[in-house]
Order: sequence, then C-alpha cells, then structure tokens
Amino acid sequence: MNAYLVLANGMVFAGKSVGCPGTTVGEVVFATGMVGFEETLTDPSYYGQIITQTYPLIGNYGMNSEDKESGRVWAKGYIVREACTAPSNFRSETTLDEFLKQNNVIGIEGIDTRHLTRTLRESGVMNGAITTEFDPNADAEKLAALMAEIKPYAVTGAVAAVTCKQPSTFEPTAGLAEGEQPLNVALLDLGCKKNIVRCLCKRGCRVTVLPGTATAADLAVLHADGLMLSNGPGDPAENVQIIQNIREMLDTGIPAFGICLGHQLTALAAGARTTKLKYGHRGANQPATEFATGRTFITSQNHGYAVVGDTLPADVGAVSHVNANDKTCEGVAYTKWNCFTVQFHPEASGGPKDTEYLFDRFVERMKQAKGGL
Repeated sequence: MNAYLVLANGMVFAGKSVGCPGTTVGEVVFATGMVGFEETLTDPSYYGQIITQTYPLIGNYGMNSEDKESGRVWAKGYIVREACTAPSNFRSETTLDEFLKQNNVIGIEGIDTRHLTRTLRESGVMNGAITTEFDPNADAEKLAALMAEIKPYAVTGAVAAVTCKQPSTFEPTAGLAEGEQPLNVALLDLGCKKNIVRCLCKRGCRVTVLPGTATAADLAVLHADGLMLSNGPGDPAENVQIIQNIREMLDTGIPAFGICLGHQLTALAAGARTTKLKYGHRGANQPATEFATGRTFITSQNHGYAVVGDTLPADVGAVSHVNANDKTCEGVAYTKWNCFTVQFHPEASGGPKDTEYLFDRFVERMKQAKGGL
C-alpha cells in the first residue's frame, strides 16, 4: 500500500505503508539512535510527534513485551527508511510492522530519511502528516484540506494526557542489607519511563508513582524520603500549576532529582526560562560536559525544549552540565533546594548507561537527609 508524508512546507515524500493505514497529523522530529526503537516508540516524551529514525534499518532485532517503557505507543506516527520483515534475535516476538498494527500506529517506509533529516535540521522541526488514503500529488482538494489540519497543529495538554490516573507502588528489588528499611521515593509521573522506577527499585527504594498533579500535601501523607521528577512531553511552560506544586514541594527541603521535563519544570519553578530548540536533541549519542569534573558523558536524550542557563537566578543554583555541541543547559545544581536536575536520561533505555551513577547520588542525598541511615 502506498503511503505519503506531507510536511507543512509543502514537501511530499512517497513511500510504502508500515503499520496501520489511515491519516495522522503531528510534529515531525528525528531521532538518531541505532537501537532502542521499541523504547523510543513507547516513550511518553514523544506524545504528539511523528518520529523519524535516521538509522536506515529499523526492527532488525524485533519487538518484545519486555522492552516497553510504558503501556502503549504515544507517538502519532513513525518514519523509517526500511522496516525489517525478518528480525533475528532470540528475544524477538514480533516484527515492527506487526507491533505498529497492534498499537494502531500509522507509519511509512521507503522514503529518503537523510533528505528529510537535513530538511528538519535546516528548517527546524515542523508539522506534517502521514496518509495512505490519497495521493497528495494527484488530489489538490484533499491536499488542501490536509494542509489545513497540518499547519495549526500544536502539541498541547501533553502531561495531562500521559500521566497516570492513580498512584501505584513498586517495592525494592535489590540494594538493601538484611533488616534495612527501604527509602520511600515519590515519583511525579510527568510521562515517566519504566526504567526510572527500575533504577530506583534496584537501589533499595520503594517507589510510589504519583499523577503529575500531585501536591506537597500528597508528599506529606506518603512520608516520602525523596522526590523524583520524571521525563515527559510538551512545552514545559504550559504546566503552570505543576510548576507551582513543584516549587512548594522543594520548599519543604525534600531531596529531589529531576530528569528531562522534570529538569525544565524545576528551572521554571526557580525563576528561569525555557526555549524551544530548532530541532531538539533526540538520540543516544548526545555529549554532556559536567563542570565539576570536566568529564564529558555520552547521553541518551529526547527533548525539544531547553533551559536558558543564564536566566537561572544566581542565588538559587548554577548550571552544572552543558551540551558539548551547542552549549545548551544540560543540568542544574541547586543551592536554594536540596535538588539537582539533568536534561539527559541517566536511566538510558535505550542508550548508554554512563550517567546512571546519578541515581546513586540521589540515594546518598536521601540517606544523608535521614541522618546517614
């Protein structure tokens, strides 16, 4: 079945359908990871977006029921150069095409993803649509109607759409000495990936995942030892009430660790600004330099917005990491609050695990706050 990608600038790419037939509209972005395509598809941070994979062959090791980072696919569509039809891996349970069909995702393969990526790098991410329902080059009336949907599209209400509706608790899986009590971590679900929970549980933490609308009063009821602020999608500045809630939580002095959207919302709570990047950082090879050590780590990232580092009030904290490519803010060490945050994903999935040690740093802060227990 033929499929077409239509961009807001009028460009049309012709290819073949992969996944479900139909039409979908979203923000077209690109991700540079060579692996981790199942984790990418199920990452809530991609809510409202059509993902382009720059690596040419996707699905070569198949899909399985264990590598999902959430319970569903949040992306609006999927673009690949070639979707592998004969995956080779002992863990493979199904093909990419079957996985997309099972999750009602519309995709396209067979287009020049290098050309598309260059277009997005030069012009910036832009809205677009994938359709199998008509040929945009042959039906001007239907194309005009589709363009009328594409141009005004915006990703809004993202956190409300992806956050959990009810709290859930996960017990520690390791990291406790005999007789030792677990640390109680409240995890604010702003679009949380499952591996954040796993990374905490294997370090002796009992994790209670809370809806993104949780308040300081909810933390008090839990007697939480620490606050984890998760990744998530959308424009961080849109979340006015959540920003206020986070400010009130951090004012209690609770040890806190923020990732990605959690990092951005904390900076906004501190009085800084955020800005939309031209084409964002999405992939498993983003270099982040830590000022304290001078080391540069290769990190997994997925975001279209960044904290404007020089807008962070000096009496609140300081930028701790920067992106080695474009010098955007990649981390903040706070002095006003018992908190540190990073823009990248130390839980990886899929990507390098170079910065997973930050979870150990968070655990140590919680133990210190409890009196070194």
